Amino acid sequence: MLPTTIRALVPSGLTGLTLLLSLSSCSLFGPSSGPAPTSRPTTANRKPAAPTGKVVDTKTYQRTYVPTVVRVARKYTGVPYRLGGNTMSGIDCSGLIYNVFQEVGLRMPRISWQQSEVGYEVDVNAIRPGDLLFFVPDQGKAGYVSHAAIVTEVRNYETDIRFIHASSSRGVREDNLYSSYFKGRFVKALRPF
Repeated sequence: MLPTTIRALVPSGLTGLTLLLSLSSCSLFGPSSGPAPTSRPTTANRKPAAPTGKVVDTKTYQRTYVPTVVRVARKYTGVPYRLGGNTMSGIDCSGLIYNVFQEVGLRMPRISWQQSEVGYEVDVNAIRPGDLLFFVPDQGKAGYVSHAAIVTEVRNYETDIRFIHASSSRGVREDNLYSSYFKGRFVKALRPF
């Protein structure tokens, strides 16, 4: 049973599971199309990360940690999706990010919307490997952050930015930000340090 304060906010007919899914890390994603990703204003405010690990400056993160972050993330390729999962037998999108950063000794919250508050926003044309990408569940609409990923490679700023994530239908894999599905759901890119 949901606490009274939360029940009052939840429309009738929604179950605790639905609420959990909406507040959790990843939503169920399927094919779609939408406008190309657009630049977002850059903010300079940094937010605290998580209770474990350390925080480093941007230069140290890019030079020292990013190659390891990408390598460790790719170790999870093929791991099946599991909501709330945090292991090689099943993982969700925020669990992937949390585990990768924890393995390299850096701080990161566990839930995607919390992860979307860490670091500072970067424009699409400034995205680099190691940056985090965030998505909403419905194409072309504002909403809560429901999916997160780690940039692994920038082949072309206008057509091919690769990221690794835990897809609810295909497990951990790499995709292109400019794919018809993801470009309409993209919210922002963050440099975590």
